[in-house]
Amino acid sequence: MNPHRLKAYFLLLIVAVIWGIAGPVIKITLGKIPPDLFILYRFFISGILAILFFAISGIKLPKDKSTLIQLFVYCIFNSSITLGLLFWGTSKTSLLDMSLISLFGPLLLVAAGYFFLKDRITKREKIGTLIAFIGALIIGTSPIINTSSSDGKLLGNILIFLSLLSSAACGILVKKLMKNGVAPTLLANLSFVVGFLTILPFVIIKSGISYSLSPLGSADFGVWLGIAYMAIISGNIAYILNNMGQKTIELSEAAPFAYLYPIFSAILAVILLGDKLTTPIVFGSLITLIGVVIAETKKRRYT
Repeated sequence: MNPHRLKAYFLLLIVAVIWGIAGPVIKITLGKIPPDLFILYRFFISGILAILFFAISGIKLPKDKSTLIQLFVYCIFNSSITLGLLFWGTSKTSLLDMSLISLFGPLLLVAAGYFFLKDRITKREKIGTLIAFIGALIIGTSPIINTSSSDGKLLGNILIFLSLLSSAACGILVKKLMKNGVAPTLLANLSFVVGFLTILPFVIIKSGISYSLSPLGSADFGVWLGIAYMAIISGNIAYILNNMGQKTIELSEAAPFAYLYPIFSAILAVILLGDKLTTPIVFGSLITLIGVVIAETKKRRYT
């Protein structure tokens, strides 16, 4: 296998673990802090790290006006819109519901790559993606098929689905931007700075400055630990690794890794949230892993 492709798969696997852990972290932390303050402080920490990175390495913005506009749109969608909808939706639904709806994310990425970027989708990729989807569907549906949804959960589910649509749009933009020479590190770090600058006025106008500063005197260590994980590990580090991984492969190849998120989320839901690890979850995890292996194993030779 091409070493560059192997490196991309390794990076995306690391991201899958990080973002699989992120689900329970978000859910636990949202039990102690409102969604808007959670995401505000997340962007603040990520933004500070991004500014330090730019101070050390410099910032090289694209000179082409069209690319610059695309970069700004990407930053808005990747930060304020996608993550804002995700955090807001997660606060109104369960972790299991969120995992189920997130199964549609990889399919949206594959469809976006096929229709907008003309990605090639081989028969092996189609089969592997379908198997992975079936496995993840088993994981997502088994715990909730006997649970009735409230109006609050319905709103939360809709918000999470909208965040997946926004994420798919980001997938298209990030591929185009990196193709035009924009660095993966710039894409990730600049989006966090833009995220903070767009979320801050919204929070202040909505609830006031004192509300925006309230966690500084009241939030416990667990809240700051959750915010730090989402800002540094799931934020700056994971987004840079994800962009680096997607740089050398097509969206249709990167998408199956997203099916791994529910597996790691399910494991941590058992450990941290007390959810019961059932036979369908174990069985679905194995099927998902098999599907990812099939989708990502190439018969053809890449140069």
